[in-house]
Amino acid sequence: MDWLTLLLIAIGLAMDAFAVSISNGILLGCANTKMTCRIAGAFGLFQGIMPMIGYWIAGLFAEQIVAIDHWVAFGLLSFIGGKMLWEVFHEEGEEHHGDPSDWKTLLIMALATSIDAMAVGVTMALGRTQLLEPWYGYLVCCAVIAAITFGICIFGVQLGCRTGSRYGKRAEIAGGLVLIGIGVKILVEHLLG
Repeated sequence: MDWLTLLLIAIGLAMDAFAVSISNGILLGCANTKMTCRIAGAFGLFQGIMPMIGYWIAGLFAEQIVAIDHWVAFGLLSFIGGKMLWEVFHEEGEEHHGDPSDWKTLLIMALATSIDAMAVGVTMALGRTQLLEPWYGYLVCCAVIAAITFGICIFGVQLGCRTGSRYGKRAEIAGGLVLIGIGVKILVEHLLG
């Protein structure tokens, strides 16, 4: 693996988190710096930690994790997306339907969108390269993945805020459908791939 490959992997891993960040911005309508950084930080942290976990357990449980990771991600994202849709149609007269920057909700979304990063960690453990050779090389790779995800998610939250303020309830419905769609995408990719 070289630096270009690492950057492309990091951007690819961040795309699900980016889409969820847009949904979070839509739901919030307006996110201050603290909320934006909390959301982006959670996604970045999990995207950085999960490859480490994958690396450490590569030899122990790789087959078992790969067998269920797509079902876990599908279930978590579908639950949160379904909850968003339910709130849109059942809580009339309220501007905001929940707080996606709440730690409990945020950790579930960050975990669900970072499960693929664990698989990348397993792959990195199996394919040692010059970039990973120094004892700290793997930590640098994980930090790069986390930083890129953080930056992309900041953009996603702000983009969602601008979209949500223009389109209101329709944007919230789209946000819930995006979360469910990402869960379905992950499930289909793993079942057909």
